[in-house]
Amino acid sequence: MGSGRWSTDVYDAASRMRATTGTSAFAYSDSGARAVHDALNPFGVTVRESRDTDEHPQSLAIAVLFDVTGSMGGVPRVLQTKLPGLLGLILRKGYVADPQIMFGAIGDATCDRAPLQIGQFESDNRMDDDLGRIVLEGGGGGQRTESYELAMYFMARHTDLDCVNRRGRRGYLFIIGDEMPYGFVKPAEVRRVIGDDIAEPIPVGAMVAELTQTYNVYFILPAGASYAGDQQILRHLEALRRE
Repeated sequence: MGSGRWSTDVYDAASRMRATTGTSAFAYSDSGARAVHDALNPFGVTVRESRDTDEHPQSLAIAVLFDVTGSMGGVPRVLQTKLPGLLGLILRKGYVADPQIMFGAIGDATCDRAPLQIGQFESDNRMDDDLGRIVLEGGGGGQRTESYELAMYFMARHTDLDCVNRRGRRGYLFIIGDEMPYGFVKPAEVRRVIGDDIAEPIPVGAMVAELTQTYNVYFILPAGASYAGDQQILRHLEALRRE
């Protein structure tokens, strides 16, 4: 993965085609699918890789994971429309020479059918395809916690980044959501969703500490989500950042 280059023209052409045919940008989800797409299923995945190539010798891994539970409402659809502006800015301004971008989605492993969806690191418009495969389940448990910690576990232990291995430069992980992680990574959920066996629960603070060895981690609470600006959630996330 990671070959080719992202093109605004290709993205715009695909958008026009969807508009002409009445096809959704989230076509898999809007078809009525509720199971994780095979291409985004984390179960049994050994590793998602971000690799240097002749075309991209200075690869930098950037992962964007959306909360797609009910409290987020239509925010994921709005964010999808902002993709060309974001990537165009990164490339035109030269902030990152060789970005390799992964998209994924987070739900609630206590009750959702698609609690974790993880794409590939891509340098070209194939990343758009991963967006189109995300199930916008709109579930969640209604208790202001979602399975962000399970996503952190996968990113910490099932990604391999040349920016870290070769240059000691951490990748970037953006989690876009409006709730809190659960307090522990739970062995039963890890086994069921990812396929790993872990001996005991991992405190979320320890998981954050492990994750930040590989990624600069940012949590974004978008306007328009149900709990945007919630002070309890903000304080909780700030406390995790300081651990």
